[in-house]
Amino acid sequence: MLSSFSLKRLAALAAIAALAACGGGGCNCTVPAFNGAPVGVVTPVPVPGVGGATAPPGPVLPTPVPVPVIPPPTASPLVALTCAQNAITGTGVPLGSDATFAVLAASTVTNAGPTLVTGNLGVSPGTAVTGFGAGNGVVVGGAIHAGDPTAAQAQLDLTVAYNNAAGRVNPAAVPADIGGMVIAPGTYKAPVSLAITGNVTLDGQLNPNSTFIFQMASTLTTSVNSTVTLINMANACNVFWQVGSSATLNTASVFNGNIMALASISLGTGATVNGRLLARTGAVTLLSNTVTMTGP
Repeated sequence: MLSSFSLKRLAALAAIAALAACGGGGCNCTVPAFNGAPVGVVTPVPVPGVGGATAPPGPVLPTPVPVPVIPPPTASPLVALTCAQNAITGTGVPLGSDATFAVLAASTVTNAGPTLVTGNLGVSPGTAVTGFGAGNGVVVGGAIHAGDPTAAQAQLDLTVAYNNAAGRVNPAAVPADIGGMVIAPGTYKAPVSLAITGNVTLDGQLNPNSTFIFQMASTLTTSVNSTVTLINMANACNVFWQVGSSATLNTASVFNGNIMALASISLGTGATVNGRLLARTGAVTLLSNTVTMTGP
């Protein structure tokens, strides 16, 4: 009878012999993995909903956070200033007491025909005002100041306003005749004299405080039936014509703005002015006209 030791030796020898046989390719040497399923046995995979199996939980996605819609900024509407305020805080020309005058001369104011002046009418240092009353010229919404302290102060203020407009620097050049043009706010200088043939349009570009200043070393002349048209919130009280000598508005002209002439101002029959006629050293001559002072 073999001892246990002999049996162990025989088992070891049998194992060696089996391994030797595998080396020659004569047997199946597949060895099951440790704790693995036996060879040839298929492990079933649980199917959700079958046999009580449940699907593994999927990934948890974050809840989308809504992006707030920010409206585009809107431009603040421009605040319309009075012309006096625009002269202080904006680009206007300070008129001082001239803001209350529609017509101001140095030597005399003469008129023929049914002229209508809305605002003050004055002369200083001269005292002559002719052609008003008795069916001729009428002043409404103001008074006639002939050689009095009010007219004298208005002339002093006119000198300040004239020099202010004439002293504006870096003006843009315009041709000798601006008829047919559309002009944006700004300061402009004529070659010498300035003419308006037909129509010129001043475009305020939706700015109620837009300012237009025209400088000329010599004369301002408008043609018969000419017009100065204001669009897009341009305001006649912020339009200034600084004239180095005299201004002439011919028959049936329609004019907007404040004329500040070093010498004289003459209007043809039926010419209409929405603004002011301010002459520093000469006369103002009217002929069946309508002159309406613009707002202060």
